Amino acid sequence: MQLMNDLRRVDLNLLVILDALLSEQHVTRAAERLHLSQPAVSHALARLRDLLGDPLLVRQGGALIATARALELATPLAEALGQVQALLAPNRFDPASAKRRFRVAMSDYGAAIFLPGLVRLLRREAPGIDLQIIQASREGMVDGVLNGDLDLAAGVFPDMPAELRTTPLFEEHYTCLIDRDSLPKTGVLDLPAYLSRPHVLLEMRGSGTPEIERALAAIRERRHVAISLPHWGVAPQLIQGTDLILTVSSRGLLNIDQAHLISVPPPFQIPSFAFELAWHARRGGDTGLQWLRGRMQGVLKG
Repeated sequence: MQLMNDLRRVDLNLLVILDALLSEQHVTRAAERLHLSQPAVSHALARLRDLLGDPLLVRQGGALIATARALELATPLAEALGQVQALLAPNRFDPASAKRRFRVAMSDYGAAIFLPGLVRLLRREAPGIDLQIIQASREGMVDGVLNGDLDLAAGVFPDMPAELRTTPLFEEHYTCLIDRDSLPKTGVLDLPAYLSRPHVLLEMRGSGTPEIERALAAIRERRHVAISLPHWGVAPQLIQGTDLILTVSSRGLLNIDQAHLISVPPPFQIPSFAFELAWHARRGGDTGLQWLRGRMQGVLKG
């Protein structure tokens, strides 16, 4: 009986608004996300503060900052709403009539592989489906899927929390990109030449490419990184006309300027890796998400 009384006091819409407020930490953005007016969201926030006995979001300067109580609520709230959504969602997902936005994290490397084909497919099969593509480090992707900010993440995930599920999309290997004119006369980039030249390192918010460094450490060697940057797309352009070496995943070099650049095998063993899709276990029954995962896999096969 007490549970029933407690539930009568709570409007489920308030919890949806609270989830958006905690995610956006901005009343206007939360209102836009929910397709509500700003006064409506402000009124809901006042009701939530009264219901929970906590300010939830407090203003500091020009920003709203979540209180300790709000931070405690964020993860269980996202999980509860996800379970409710799965419970109420119809078993059948019709892409042709569905109206939905999916939040998917991937690097610009992943975007180059997926998005052109995926967007064409969506416009053809599911014009009511919107995509919000988010770029983040590996750690940021995992955190986003865990806390419900992301529906899917595409990337390399060597260590995954037990709550997440993954499916491999393809096996990837590393290659070295160099300027054609800088290729040794032997036509082979050997280890001494590799180590003697400066390198370009791709890293996102400090995540780096630890696989390469670990492979070098295994043979007790180190390379000199002359340029470190987070932008995959511009990296090949830095190689032309220089002695720099870019050691990267091979699929990211499908559209390089082959008149001036050449891809050669690394002169040491770097383990291949699986490029995967990750989602939360609580979303396993989400037929819309199942459909999207299948279409992303189909784009690669195509």
